[in-house]
Amino acid sequence: MIDVVMLTVVGVLMALAIGLVVKYFGAKADPLAEKLGELMPGANCGGCGFAGCGDYANAMATGKAKPGNCPSMSDDTLKKICELLGVQAEKGEPKVAVVCCSGDDHHTTRVAFYNGVNDCLNAMMVAGGAKGCTYGCLGLGSCARACPFGAIEILPTHVAKVHPDLCKGCGKCVSVCPRKVIKLVPRAAAAVNVYCNSPEKAPVKKKVCSGGCIGCRKCMKAAGENQILINGFLASVNYENPPAESVTEVCPMKCLRKAD
Repeated sequence: MIDVVMLTVVGVLMALAIGLVVKYFGAKADPLAEKLGELMPGANCGGCGFAGCGDYANAMATGKAKPGNCPSMSDDTLKKICELLGVQAEKGEPKVAVVCCSGDDHHTTRVAFYNGVNDCLNAMMVAGGAKGCTYGCLGLGSCARACPFGAIEILPTHVAKVHPDLCKGCGKCVSVCPRKVIKLVPRAAAAVNVYCNSPEKAPVKKKVCSGGCIGCRKCMKAAGENQILINGFLASVNYENPPAESVTEVCPMKCLRKAD
């Protein structure tokens, strides 16, 4: 009983001491930051460049950040925040994630059976993963688990798929993908994408994947000037000057496709 009483007394004294320290020495909350924090979406996705919604609210309140950097914030909320800060609304260009890979089970070869931790980075560290292409999607769902909006699905054919209607373009999936297969592109220009990430030559790609870009340049010739770019043996869309959807018809490998 003596021990219990002593522990109780010590606990009470420590609680009182902590309370006094907070009262007299603790940092006072910024009323503006609190109001901004209440308006934040609470996704804590990091798309604004800060650790979370609270950190971004504090940065806006102190003038270290401008409103409009949050990809999941609605236009109405942005307007309210700008009114509180007395600034003009400037929302960034909406973006969407694209998984640049056609290497599902129907197209890519499997060179091993992976039975380890269900994580893309860990799988890649074991002989480069189970798939033959060492540049494609591993399909183990690290991106899907990182997405705070549930916008990524891992298909039964072991490749990631982004649902554009749910994607906010926060970039969390980009940061966790060890192969850098996922890219953020302007939403308004993402009607056509190259679903391949491998820079290898055509013969090397064909050995491991039947859906990879072979760098044939047919798409570049069919598109308008500077709409399709060729870097070595890999085509890419110039999102600042995107091509028409009809250009996808000339791709022999079907890796240049309309947004799926």
